[in-house]
Amino acid sequence: MKTILYLTDLYFKANGRNYYQEDLFITSKLKEHFNILIGNPQQAIALLSKADLVVFRNTGAVIGYQEYFNRFVAIVKNENINIFNSFDGKADIKGKQYLLDLMDTEYPVIPTVEHISDIDALGNPEKYIVKIKNGADSIGMEILTKEELLQTNPEEKLIQPFLDFEYEVSFYYLDDKFQYALYAPQKEKRWDLQEYNATTEDLDFAKQFIEWNNIKTGITRVDACRMKDGSLLLVELEDLNPFLSIELLSNNKRDKFMNCWIEVLKKLC
Repeated sequence: MKTILYLTDLYFKANGRNYYQEDLFITSKLKEHFNILIGNPQQAIALLSKADLVVFRNTGAVIGYQEYFNRFVAIVKNENINIFNSFDGKADIKGKQYLLDLMDTEYPVIPTVEHISDIDALGNPEKYIVKIKNGADSIGMEILTKEELLQTNPEEKLIQPFLDFEYEVSFYYLDDKFQYALYAPQKEKRWDLQEYNATTEDLDFAKQFIEWNNIKTGITRVDACRMKDGSLLLVELEDLNPFLSIELLSNNKRDKFMNCWIEVLKKLC
C-alpha cells in the first residue's frame, strides 16, 4: 500500500469543533487503503520523504506558525511534493486579499475594503467587522462602530459591514464536484450545523467560486450568508484546510463522500 502523511493538529482549540474527532474518523477510513502516518504541521518538513502523498488537513490557523508554513509551501512547490490540497489556490491559502479581488471584479461577495478612506463603498451600517488579512478562525476580528473604526485606523486589515443576514451556509466540493451542504439555522451559532438541501441556484452561486479558484486538487468549502432578500454573498473561500463537519452527515452521504475522496487520493499516489 502507498503511504500518506496526514498532517493535523489534533488538539488545536477551535470554537465549536473538535479536530481530533474528525481526523481520527477520516484516518480510520483511509487506513483500509493506505499506510497512515499522522504528523503535526510544524514537523512536516522533516517527514516529507516518508510518504507518497501528503494530506494537509485540520492544521489550525497557520498564522501561528507562518514562517514555518511559508518554508513548507516553498519546499512543496520547489520539490514538486505530491500534496492534497494542492497549494495552487488563490483564496484562503494566500490570506484574505481574494475578497478584495473578487469585489473589484463584481463577484457576489460581502462588500470589503482595506482603507478607511473607502468605507463609503460599504454603505452606512451600524457596525463594521475588521479582520486580519491573513487571519483565520476569527483571530483578531473586531466589531466596531464607525466612530471606533475611525479612531483605530487599521492597517493590514479588511473592513466589512456588519450585515443582518438570515443564516450561513457552506457548500463542500471535492476537486470541482459538489459533495454536500450544511447550514447554521441560528446565525449566532456558526458551528451548530444541519444538512442543507442545495438548490440549482445555490450551486450556480458556489460553482462560480470553484471555477474562479481552479485548484488542481483538494476539498474546498464555499461559505456564504443568505441575505434578507434571498440572495447569497460569499463570506469565505476555504481552500487550505476546511473543517468538514462530516459527523453531521447521514451515513450514506458520509460513506459516499469518503469513497469519492479515497478514489481521488489513490489516483494521486
